[in-house]
Amino acid sequence: MLDFRMETFLAVCQYMNFTRASEKLNITQPAVSQHIRFLEKHYDAKLFRYEGKKLKLTKAGEILRNASLTMMHDELSMLSEMQKSDGNEEIRFGATRTVGDILMGDILARYLEQYPDANIHMCVENTKELLQRLDEGKIDFALVEGFFKKREYDFQKYSDEEYIPVCAPDYPFKKTPKHIGDLFGERLLLREEGSGTREVLERYLDSQNLSLSDFRTRIEAGSLHTIKDLAKSGGGVTFLYEVAVRNELKSGTLVRIPLKDFRVSHEFAFIWRRGSIYASRYKEIFRRFSS
Repeated sequence: MLDFRMETFLAVCQYMNFTRASEKLNITQPAVSQHIRFLEKHYDAKLFRYEGKKLKLTKAGEILRNASLTMMHDELSMLSEMQKSDGNEEIRFGATRTVGDILMGDILARYLEQYPDANIHMCVENTKELLQRLDEGKIDFALVEGFFKKREYDFQKYSDEEYIPVCAPDYPFKKTPKHIGDLFGERLLLREEGSGTREVLERYLDSQNLSLSDFRTRIEAGSLHTIKDLAKSGGGVTFLYEVAVRNELKSGTLVRIPLKDFRVSHEFAFIWRRGSIYASRYKEIFRRFSS
């Protein structure tokens, strides 16, 4: 059980504001300050600093935050395991939308052939939301295609996936596309903010001193299927993992846009809180998912 002062520390980390942390915990702001001073004295390290008016974690604060999140996560996992009544294996995990919609059906079917009595709880969200759920102990691990801080999470690579631009086979381009800049006059179909699929494109554009705002117009949608349907109907161009449009490419309802300067791939990863006491269990589940 986490010390109540650690709960205060994590609340301050969440909001980076002593007043909001006190409101969440229903205690006074002086009590919040007292708890933080106690921890700083106990660890003989400054946990927060101000940059102007903004509260920031120190390096020591980051170390304590990461360790505390892992301890909280493991405690919740342990509590869930202690309260199980049927003795069957239970796994709580998340998958990003591309992984969940495209891969998890086959993965779980194979898993249940070997472990038919397993109790499985899977949530499908974008990468940002899954990382938050992992930190809060709501899930044990996640399969993600987005970016994550490798100093905070342990991981094993599931696969490397190619990331490609696609459109309808008869899409009426304003300019024959040879380079990514030739697509800026088109409507871009993209996932919502926080999506790993979107972040891959954002990071690539940033590396070329470009941005999403360079596209003429943009449509955002949280549904992978909606984006694919819009693209198939000629509603715009989009960038997706090749594995997510494999069937459409095979049937010819979508085609790859042959850009000369766009070669991007990214890994799908199986992640959990760094330093978790359940690491060996998660690695075994990963082995089963991969077999």
